[in-house]
Amino acid sequence: MAPFSMRGCLRNKGITKKQLKLHTKTEKNGMKKVMQERFKRLKTEMEEINNEQKNVREGQRQVCEKIETIESECEQLKKETKIMIQQSARTQVKLALMFRILKAREDGDSATAANLTQLLRQIVEMEKVRA
Repeated sequence: MAPFSMRGCLRNKGITKKQLKLHTKTEKNGMKKVMQERFKRLKTEMEEINNEQKNVREGQRQVCEKIETIESECEQLKKETKIMIQQSARTQVKLALMFRILKAREDGDSATAANLTQLLRQIVEMEKVRA
């Protein structure tokens, strides 16, 4: 008889084939329960991961909305800044004209003062029309 034969093992231990089948059947049932528990655990873990992914997606959506809002505000501020720069430039031009008018009056150059005054009036009228 071969040294690793099951027949000798069964006879020596007093285990019959029927008992061996029952033993393997209970092992299979035990393995089945273990596998079912693992499956349930995996299923709950997948649900948790799915919920976390939903939360991440929602967070990303909110961040995108905030970024869009900030970008919109930034564009609005750029427009307002451009308008302020233009207004400041026009004010400087008007002040320079006023200064030249005063200088022309001091020098007694009434023709130049009249021309500069007319130019200043035209600039002011154009600003009123644009506003």
